[in-house]
Amino acid sequence: MTSPGIRPRRMPLLATAGALLAACLLGASPSATAQESPAPVTEAATVVPVQTTGPADKRFNLVLLGDGYTAAELPAFRADVDKHLNVLWSTEPFASYRPYINVWAVEVPSAESGVDCDPALDSPRRDTPLNMGFWGGCNASSVQRLLTVDSGPATALADLVPGSVSANRQIVALANSDTYGGAGGTYATASGGNALSSLITPHEIGHSLGKLQDEYDYYARGVAGGTYSEGEPSSAHHTLLTEEQMKQQRAKWWRWLGEKSESGGVIGRYEGGLYSTKGVWRPSKHSIMKTLGYAFDQVEREVMVQKISAKVNLVQGHTPNTAAIGDDRTVWVDTLHPAGGELDVAWRLDGRPLHSAGDARTLDLRRLQLPRGTHTLTATVTDPTPYVRDPAIRSSSALTRTVSWTVDTALTTRPEPVPAAFTGHTDTKVPVGSATVVHADTTHPADRTLAVRWTLDGRPVTNPGNDRDLDLGALRLRPGTHTLTARIGGTHSTLSWTVDAAPAQATYALSKPLRTVHRPGRPVEYVYDGPFTMKLTSRDAQDGYVVTQFRVDGDGWQTYYGWPTDADAPYRFTPSGTVIDDLVHGKLGRTRAVPWDDATPDYGTHTIEYRTVDSAGNVSAPQRFLTTLLAPAAPVGG
Repeated sequence: MTSPGIRPRRMPLLATAGALLAACLLGASPSATAQESPAPVTEAATVVPVQTTGPADKRFNLVLLGDGYTAAELPAFRADVDKHLNVLWSTEPFASYRPYINVWAVEVPSAESGVDCDPALDSPRRDTPLNMGFWGGCNASSVQRLLTVDSGPATALADLVPGSVSANRQIVALANSDTYGGAGGTYATASGGNALSSLITPHEIGHSLGKLQDEYDYYARGVAGGTYSEGEPSSAHHTLLTEEQMKQQRAKWWRWLGEKSESGGVIGRYEGGLYSTKGVWRPSKHSIMKTLGYAFDQVEREVMVQKISAKVNLVQGHTPNTAAIGDDRTVWVDTLHPAGGELDVAWRLDGRPLHSAGDARTLDLRRLQLPRGTHTLTATVTDPTPYVRDPAIRSSSALTRTVSWTVDTALTTRPEPVPAAFTGHTDTKVPVGSATVVHADTTHPADRTLAVRWTLDGRPVTNPGNDRDLDLGALRLRPGTHTLTARIGGTHSTLSWTVDAAPAQATYALSKPLRTVHRPGRPVEYVYDGPFTMKLTSRDAQDGYVVTQFRVDGDGWQTYYGWPTDADAPYRFTPSGTVIDDLVHGKLGRTRAVPWDDATPDYGTHTIEYRTVDSAGNVSAPQRFLTTLLAPAAPVGG
């Protein structure tokens, strides 16, 4: 959808009608297109590598652009980038697949601070490199929250990243603004400094990368959507089918039905979505595509795993296979290395599994004692992630890759000395989390197999299977800081990491209660007779932004953001919630997202839990307290 009066550059948009309508809580087109900029911006730009996990042409590149930040305000842009990224890394599947992603920040000083039409149509136009603006680029026919970017300069800046092309990247443009806004489409946008802005970014990437649709039951805020009247949606997370029909037809999210939802409740069938209140159903009561701050549910997460993985190749390198090879050598494959688990490698010779090879990345053909002649050797790399249940996705090139060789026993391999050395590894300059999979790749001599030996605090670590990866989560490390090393056997080549096994700690501060109750064996209880506030703060021994989360009565974890009108203000719980900009925040007990949701007050006792996710990826054990909200006394007749 293009707003009247805007001359857009041609940009590929999302495929379905629903996705064309809106992005995030914006109630408008996700096409982040606005007026063209006549001036080039690349001369003043600086490309800053924020996270480098491999060559850009072999990675999914997340390119973050800033607009409306003057030279003096570039430190604020860097702080916004840090916050937005850490919230993204706290969100699955980005947490598990972070090693697939390079992150680049492109800094361009702006002549003026801020962006166009912020916050009103009569607000000034700003001289900025990317011409970002609210109201769909200052269009009276649009809505305030639609934050657009000029596609021309955005593309030119992203093209400054060597090896980055449209097929292997996602552009996210951050505006120097505290006003709520964003968009998702070919490009994703978000305001940099709003209380909710870092929660907008993963939602918009869900649109832009995952082609996920909004699960809102409204289009314009404050106006309930009507009844859905079209056919079965193409959206993976919307349907007209009943649960029984999904099971019988093996359709939509039938494999996930009944599972505890990552965003709270269970995967089932909840009415509303695609901007309609009735007649269409979604998998979860709330997820990140409906309410900011929650997780992607399993259905959405499966889609996102496929989309992220499709941007890369699981096989990063292998023994050349353009000609036959002899059986007097080793054969190897280098794979990617998810932080949340190890990839599997299965070797086959003439179609038969080579069980003796296990999950190794290098196979010594000399040990196989092959019969004379030619043979076919294959190595199949797969991602066994539990986040995927659809066999079609599992077998797709995103999650399965196979390499084949012809082995001819009559051939002799020419000796080529290759020194033993590490060629790639998990970043050693920053601490790694206690549940991370750490990796170390090596060179590949044809005449021998290099073994990687791991030690923790000076003691050898048992590492079954693939020796290039070490799953720290399986070691159940004691709290504190540890030293991990990887060494190539028989050499002095060594890598070393600091392992952060001490999650960040969170504390809470509540408004003054009527009374505080302490009972043996139970969390502390705070009693209120009306609204109360909660402020969560965190501290960590390591550098980096810490994400704090909370949940009520075992529902989905929400990222704590303060309060929509002020990130420094505490979160406010009320019996029926607080309506802000036609959305409802802070209802105690059963959630309420829009004014027409059930507003029945949930009085009584509730459990509030809180935890942290630090910059190394450590998730702290949940802490909890109880709150009791007293119902008003019944009126007494005279």
